[in-house]
Amino acid sequence: MNNILKKITAVFMALLISSLFMSADVAEDVQEKYSAHILIEARTGAVLDEYNADLQLNVGYMTKLMALLLVAEDIEKGKYTTGTVMTASQAVAGTDGAVVWIEPSENITVDELLKAVIIGNANDAMTVLAEYSEQSVESFVMRMNSEAFDLGLRDTAFYSPYGYYDEREHTTAHDLAIICAKLSDYDVLEPYFRTWRDFVREKKAELVNENTLSRTYEPHIGFKASHSEKSGYCIAEGGRNSEGNVYISVVLGAVNEDVSMKKAKELINRGFNGFHITATMFPNEMLMPVKVKNGVESAVEIQLRNQSNLVVPKNITELNTVVVIPDFLTAPIEKGQVIGSAGFYSGDSLVCETDIIVKDNVEALSFGFSFKKILFNIFKK
Repeated sequence: MNNILKKITAVFMALLISSLFMSADVAEDVQEKYSAHILIEARTGAVLDEYNADLQLNVGYMTKLMALLLVAEDIEKGKYTTGTVMTASQAVAGTDGAVVWIEPSENITVDELLKAVIIGNANDAMTVLAEYSEQSVESFVMRMNSEAFDLGLRDTAFYSPYGYYDEREHTTAHDLAIICAKLSDYDVLEPYFRTWRDFVREKKAELVNENTLSRTYEPHIGFKASHSEKSGYCIAEGGRNSEGNVYISVVLGAVNEDVSMKKAKELINRGFNGFHITATMFPNEMLMPVKVKNGVESAVEIQLRNQSNLVVPKNITELNTVVVIPDFLTAPIEKGQVIGSAGFYSGDSLVCETDIIVKDNVEALSFGFSFKKILFNIFKK
């Protein structure tokens, strides 16, 4: 009997120890379920949560988000409208990947092309839009990279508007979130992003949105989900709360759809429940001009680089400001030069910080300028 009890006890302890190790492994594997994530507030771009947000990854069809941003810009500028009829070139023939079987010389509206790209991920529809926007797909890709650079996206490189796998192509969770923040400014795209199922080409092609949050998540305003063997499951999701604030989450390289969707939704909800937007409440008039040595001006005006809104935890109701600036500057000084910082504190905790910059150029004092000034003062007397 004692031997039996000893065996039962041994088995129980073995199972207990095994379960403890398994629990530890599960905890360690949480982040291994995906490669990167980020949560930002769209208006300010404030990063509220991130993991590997600057890790360069191949994200497959998520590339189309940058392509759609260019299309949205063209619509806003009046280059074409959603009602514009475009004619497909021979380039649509034999298009790889997802398609809606557009034929060369076929006429199709921008409205249907946007449905095909956003809801159905159609590469042939993307070809038509790209060629109409920039005359060729190659020129369109050049513009994608140029505008990405203008947005400050230094970890991004595009080689097609489709998202075909290319080992040279890469972006990050952070850069995709910034692209989505810009996309959220274009109301024309939101109805397409919100649609889960539709048809195009006289109902010859059915479209089903891979982003199931477009059907199941009430705050959803966009953007895209995709998956491939190389990129894993990826999603960029945007949600708007009752106050009109937009939060954007990006999850890249997830092991399956459930992980990507659940994490994206969890991040957006964290934004809704944990943060609010407040004004800095620090007028530039409070920043006195800084003295300048050896310059053509004796002082220069300064300002906060960002003087608008801040995203702060909901339990913070009042912020104090601490300004750090030098007693003087030495010319030459360039407009926009960073010379200090303003920190916004809740008690002793730093909530956020922004640069203090100079408003104007100040040239260094030269012999010619000094001589002219002396003459001016002599004749003035």
